[in-house]
Amino acid sequence: MTIDPDGFPAPPALVEHARRFHAEGGTPAVPRVAATVLLLRPAAAGFEVYLIRRVAAMAFGGMYAFPGGGVDPSDSQAHVGWAGPAPAEWGARLGLSPEAAQAVVCAAAREVFEEAGVLLAGPDGDTVVGDVSGDDWEAARVALEGRQVGFADLLAERGLTLRSDLLLPWSRWITPEFEPRRFDTYFFVALLPTGQRTRHVSGEADRTLWIRPADACDRAGDGELTMLPPTLVTLGQVAACGDIDGVVAASATRDPATPVTPHLDVRPDGEARFVLG
Repeated sequence: MTIDPDGFPAPPALVEHARRFHAEGGTPAVPRVAATVLLLRPAAAGFEVYLIRRVAAMAFGGMYAFPGGGVDPSDSQAHVGWAGPAPAEWGARLGLSPEAAQAVVCAAAREVFEEAGVLLAGPDGDTVVGDVSGDDWEAARVALEGRQVGFADLLAERGLTLRSDLLLPWSRWITPEFEPRRFDTYFFVALLPTGQRTRHVSGEADRTLWIRPADACDRAGDGELTMLPPTLVTLGQVAACGDIDGVVAASATRDPATPVTPHLDVRPDGEARFVLG
């Protein structure tokens, strides 16, 4: 599927929801800061990305997305072992204070462990843990997901350091103002660490798959995979990079601080499209 620079067709129900919001003079909800991670791995024909389908009962249920979620208070309060760019460097790149940037990066690493069973951490700044699919790790993941333990405490108990350098900043998206649940989401890219594997562990997903980004775009275009614009656009962007090295190189020139803010544009003929602003 080719990304249309003229926007994306908007579902009629969403158009009606937006019109009602504006007609009633609705007050936009404050976006919740969030982080999401595109996990990539080499494949026979280029590379693949990991997608999860949100359960129907959740916000954006039935949609395919990347692992991720909202920043938790524990992310900003964490005194976590840290390797890679310092929080101040992350802040300069993301357009945030060092404290806020640390929280976003921590959230990205925490969420990808909670939702995919992948841990971006190691004993030091040069190594990464191997297989984390054993029963003891799963118990730790469940405790983290249930907020019975904080991410920093989990790492400290195991003598591990967060490898912030394994996260590559990509973009930032803010949910349209007429949506009742809004997110200010920072997108990151990460390569699946050697020796680790994704696992279908999160109760927030009912299906997972590894797929070539271009194939995901094609299947979305055929109506087989349902995605929101941020997911579809991002898949198109990484697919255009050609290979993993191209994605890594592109990440260095991306602007992850300026938000993409989709809005509805209703044409004179009545057609409504999402336009990226």
